[in-house]
Amino acid sequence: MSSASPSSPVTAAMLAIGDELLSGRTKDKNIGHLADVLTMSGIDLKEVRIVADDEPAIVEALNALRARYDYVFTSGGIGPTHDDITADAVSVAFNLPCEHDADALRILADMYRAREMEFTEARKRMARMPRGAQHIANPVSVAPGFIVENVYVMAGVPQVFQAMLDNVVPTLKTGAKMMSQSVTSQFGEGDIGTPLSEIQRAHPQTSIGSYPKYDGQRFSTEIVVRARDAHLLEAAARDVAAMIENIAKAKASSTFA
Repeated sequence: MSSASPSSPVTAAMLAIGDELLSGRTKDKNIGHLADVLTMSGIDLKEVRIVADDEPAIVEALNALRARYDYVFTSGGIGPTHDDITADAVSVAFNLPCEHDADALRILADMYRAREMEFTEARKRMARMPRGAQHIANPVSVAPGFIVENVYVMAGVPQVFQAMLDNVVPTLKTGAKMMSQSVTSQFGEGDIGTPLSEIQRAHPQTSIGSYPKYDGQRFSTEIVVRARDAHLLEAAARDVAAMIENIAKAKASSTFA
């Protein structure tokens, strides 16, 4: 895994493919896992799209994402059934022929032979990929994913997706890892919104998020400051803490006035 300059973050997008995701039949588990893994690796997941098993839609989304980000990770659509069309769509996006990969055929044939199962035409579909693609090893169910330029094509089954991702991550370039610090505010967003915006403007190299909570009686807010530089992080967090203290003093003064 190589590191990029801290001043140039490494970015990524995800394209989740499948009618079942959009119909609700399948609840996606891969987006959150990818986000966690990339964050730990110093890679910013900037965009996620979900598209149907529709070749033009996949091609359009893939071409937009791969031009905009350092990496694109896809999930779904590389199985043995007729609606598994991701390999075809990726081939179209890169203007490459989609064909049975000889090494993938051999890997799958050996596996089915060992299991004493017929290597059917449907199962051979899992060996199809754009010409010249590199394999992504699949230690769970053997059928490989594949890489074309900055696009990483992986299975939709969460266990397989995660195993493939484990093989991919060590090969990626990474940026400086994002650090975070939480500050708890006893005030709701209505009280902190304006001064918090001012703090964000004063610390442009940080990202400040506010997450409201309600305990059944009153609102509070968890404020999370994120930055790649520890000094910038600490400075912004100090200003957030000071803001909360100032709001508390102002409310106390008005109460006793």
